[in-house]
Amino acid sequence: MTTLKVLVEGYAREFDDHEEVSPSVVLIDNGKSKIIVDPGCDRQAVLDALSTQGLSTGQIDIVLLTHTHLDHCILAGMFENASVLDDSDIYSQNSEIRRQDETTLGPDIQTVPTPGHDQFHCSVIVKTADMGTVVVAGDIFWWVDGEEPAKNVDSLLDLADPYVKDEAALRDSRKKILEIADYIIPGHGQIFKVVR
Repeated sequence: MTTLKVLVEGYAREFDDHEEVSPSVVLIDNGKSKIIVDPGCDRQAVLDALSTQGLSTGQIDIVLLTHTHLDHCILAGMFENASVLDDSDIYSQNSEIRRQDETTLGPDIQTVPTPGHDQFHCSVIVKTADMGTVVVAGDIFWWVDGEEPAKNVDSLLDLADPYVKDEAALRDSRKKILEIADYIIPGHGQIFKVVR
């Protein structure tokens, strides 16, 4: 059965003259491939987290990007043997680009388009034995440290996003994910159970 682990809990911290951010970095193991979702931008945190799992960068088969904002993807190249996936394609280390299909990630994992924060944003749906349906949601859900929202559907639908590209699309994406997820891993913030 497919397993999932949050390697780095995402955060967004605001200061007077800068921000410090790291997305949630997630390891998925489908029994055939080890997949990193959103490797982020904190190299040492990712290396330390992999080490605690007994893994090296060379053992990761796939890097999956929910979107290409640099805080989520700048470290994609550090996984020297991995193919990199976005919302639709597979980019190989040998410069090949192929289209994804339903077999790319295995039977328990799929990507779904979730535009709004970014027009090419996708979320990763993972069926697990212990937690049910977990959605790695990237930045369709995120918040600044200290501003954690209530975890009910209405507050999550209305969550402010200062970087939103399309408010209506973001709201539709949030509705779609809230209808199917048992747990959500936000782009920045703690994993949470969906309260319906």
